[in-house]
Parts: sequence; C-alpha cells; structure tokens
Amino acid sequence: MILHVDMDAFFASIEQAINPRLKDKPLIVGSRGNKMRTVVCAASYAAKALGIHSGMPSREAFSICPKLEFVAADQAKYIWTSEQIYQLLEGYNLPLNYASIDEFQLEVSGYPDHLNLAKKIKEQIYANFNITASVGIAKTWLLAKLASKLNKPDGLTVIDDSNFEQILRQNPLDKLCGMGGKTGANFISAGMKSCWDLYLNLPGFFNTFDSAKIKNNHMALLSVNPEQSRRVKESYDNSHKLGENPGKSNEAPKSVSHSYTLPQIKINPQVIRAWIRLLSEMVASRLREQNLASSTVHLWLNGPEIGNFGAQKTHQLATNDGYEIYQRAIKIMARSRLQNPRIRAIGVTCSSLSKGSYQPLLREEIRREGLIRALDRINNRFGEGSIHPAITDLTR
Repeated sequence: MILHVDMDAFFASIEQAINPRLKDKPLIVGSRGNKMRTVVCAASYAAKALGIHSGMPSREAFSICPKLEFVAADQAKYIWTSEQIYQLLEGYNLPLNYASIDEFQLEVSGYPDHLNLAKKIKEQIYANFNITASVGIAKTWLLAKLASKLNKPDGLTVIDDSNFEQILRQNPLDKLCGMGGKTGANFISAGMKSCWDLYLNLPGFFNTFDSAKIKNNHMALLSVNPEQSRRVKESYDNSHKLGENPGKSNEAPKSVSHSYTLPQIKINPQVIRAWIRLLSEMVASRLREQNLASSTVHLWLNGPEIGNFGAQKTHQLATNDGYEIYQRAIKIMARSRLQNPRIRAIGVTCSSLSKGSYQPLLREEIRREGLIRALDRINNRFGEGSIHPAITDLTR
C-alpha cells in the first residue's frame, strides 16, 4: 500500500502561514517581483475559487480579482519547508520517496493502521508548519496520487476494492497523473473518457503495472480503429513507465542547468554578472547535492543585439564550486564580442559530469573546500540563500 502526501496550495499556503494577514484571502505567488508582469506559479484556494490558476498571466488574474493579494516567489522558503516535511516523514522509518517539492510517498504495507497513520501525519504537518496536506491511500502510487486529489484541501481518501469502480467512474481521464495534454487526448479520441474506461481497456494499468502484459493488451482495446490504436500505443510508449514512480531517479544526470528570463531587458553589466553568479551557484549546489563535478561549462545569453548566443568550454579540472563555474562562464561571455549587450535571458549549464569532486592540494584550495562545506551546512539548516555572494543581491 502507498500513502501519498500532497501539500495543499503549497507555496501560497506557506506565504499565508508566515503572514496571517493573507489567511483565507485570494492570493497568488508570482514567479517574478513585478506583479503585473509575471505568471501565477501558485494560487490560494480562495483565488482558485474565482477561476485563477497556476500558469495564468498575473495581469489576467488581477482582471478577475483587482483586490488580489500578491507575493513574489521565494524558492528558499519552499525548499526549506519541503525538506523539513521530508525529515518529519523519515521519522516513521518507512520506505519514503520524495516525489516532488510538495509530494511525498510512503510504502505502508507493513503498517497495521493506514488510516490512523495518515491522520497522524496530517496533524503533525499542521502542528509544525501551520499548513495542510491531503493524503491518498491505495495499492499503487498512481491510485494513491489520484486519491490525494479527490478531497482537497485537507482531505483523506482511501481507494480500495469497495470504492475502486465508483471512484474511477466518477473521475475523468485527465485526473490521472500522466494523462494530460496529447497523451490524454489520444486516449480520449480512442473512446476512453473516464478512468473507468481506461480500466476496462487496460486493467493492468491500475493493477499489475506489468509493462509487457499491458502492451499485449493494446490489441484488445474496445471500439478502437487501427489508427486510434496506433496513437494510443505511441502515447503509452512515450509516457512514463508504468509502475515506476516519477520521483527521484537513480540514473545519473548528463547535465545540470539553470536559466532565467529577466522581467525587463538589462544592459547593466553588473546586474548581468550577478545573475550569472546566482545561476552558477544554483547549478553548483545541485552538483554537490549529487556528489558530482563538472568539466564543461556552457553559457547561453539572449538579447536584441546578441540574439541567441551559446558557447562552452571544457576544462581539465572538474569542479562543483559556484565561484569557479561563474569565472568560467564570464570568460565564455567575453566571446560575444559585444560591449555591454542588452540581455533578456541567461542560462548556465554544467556537463561532462563525474562522480565526486577533485581532491584539493594547495592550502588555499583546501580552505576554499572547507568554506563551501560550511556554507552548505548553514544554508541546508536555515534555508537556501541564507548566506550568499553579495553580488547576487543585485538580482533581488
């Protein structure tokens, strides 16, 4: 059995917990500081009730509700809270998966009382963080995730043999994880509009998660012509592997990158360097989290004069030091040959990855290595960016 924890309006709820004035008000969290020139990355339930949703331009959101509250996103707060919730769940000593920043899954087959466990988890999360979570319990992660969405916010739903058919009949296909966009459209065009329709045609999708068995069942699809069957099969093959949780993967990444589109075109070289430094530090932090080091740094810039500029350089010595990645990126930027170009978007990518970091030999390198580890410990404890390079203040 899987117990799926899905935080309710996570980013918006954190902001409301920090600032009680925002409690129960229509609130959006924007990806940028300018509230009229950003995109909604989270909405409170009061805002959702008005038709405001993630991905909507903020200008449209304010046209729906002129008195809408606005907060600029602060990823450090959200990441810190997510990690604290993960640590709380680790205390149950059950197999635990970090599905996403606001979703967690526990394997609870050996636990005697799933319902009381779910209630206890919800109570602990609220007591510690003053935010709510919805929990779903089912025999597979796909069904548990579906269950967590059915009674939001602050819900608790169990899908078992007694209500399996009823719930699948009541919910449209796109309610299932992985059934949005073209994938869901192809299944719908094949006559499968509800989760129950999918079950009738591909029962293994919900039950066995045996990929070979499910693929063999494609020929048994009800009321599907050959062209529709081909599209369904392609959709299935291109979607995530069934039975595998799309959370943390054991496969090593081939590259690590971060990019950002500026709210306005910038020409100030100090501001541009500040953003390159910030992105370099973000990439370096992710490298160190995975015990990786990079030999190749790629810088991407976009602007009216420069167009899409991209260049990379491979070095003999691999690194996961944000300052070193920044220095290498700055040298690459010099290749653009334009004095103070106007920049709209920036990206930093590290590739040619290897496990572990190089062993520093010089005294200064050893001191630098110790400093980086100390900074990581502080930022992990008090939130990402608690201590940061001074130049990155220009990005705020």
